[in-house]
Amino acid sequence: MTREEFDAYCASLAATTNVIQWGEASVWKAGGKIFAIAAGWDKGEPPKFSFKCSEMSYELLGQERGLRPAPYLARAKWIQADQVSALCDRELKAYIAQAHALIAAKLTKKAQADHGLVKD
Repeated sequence: MTREEFDAYCASLAATTNVIQWGEASVWKAGGKIFAIAAGWDKGEPPKFSFKCSEMSYELLGQERGLRPAPYLARAKWIQADQVSALCDRELKAYIAQAHALIAAKLTKKAQADHGLVKD
């Protein structure tokens, strides 16, 4: 997945915002809380994708080649894909969608309602 594809997919999710911070990292938020990050381009490094995980996904993905606990975010159950080929686009999109849902669920009911994240 390219950075443009990553950004387009994250933008397609409900109530998301994007900021560029920590150099050239593309940081995606739902209700003001981070759920996914794409980084690496500013340093000439291969792109790295990081996302929030469920506890089970965190345990399983942390054992896979090309994936590891995300630096600075591991204690909050984040995974980083160090190799673009570590996950196919379909898998990465599914984990990003799950990350979005996990973060949205942690928002207060008022914040969920304010951002249009309440399901009827």
